[in-house]
Amino acid sequence: QVQLVESGGGLVQPGGSLRLSCAASGSGFSIENMGWYRQAPGQQRELVTTINTDGSPRYADSVLGRFASSGEFRKKMVNLQIGSLKPEATDVYYCYAEARRYGRTNLSVSWGQGTQVTVSS
Repeated sequence: QVQLVESGGGLVQPGGSLRLSCAASGSGFSIENMGWYRQAPGQQRELVTTINTDGSPRYADSVLGRFASSGEFRKKMVNLQIGSLKPEATDVYYCYAEARRYGRTNLSVSWGQGTQVTVSS
């Protein structure tokens, strides 16, 4: 199974920015895509960005122009720069990875434990 560990969350002022990172570990699989979701208190988890190994990042409309993601798939890492944060953007950010075990055709999804981003002055 793929293990994912996020880092970089914390407290930030409104209008500020943070850089989140996610590192995958494990063996015997190839990663097809990685990305980020976020979840506000009492809300469903929503997709923020997805990155394929051979394509450019794609973003949810709500974060276009404010967030930027990048993938370093040889290092099994993805990063997310979140900016222009609003007070209501206090969320837990979750990294995910879709991977295929060698010799298998199906994809499985793994999740990180989440990293909290709190926006407060």
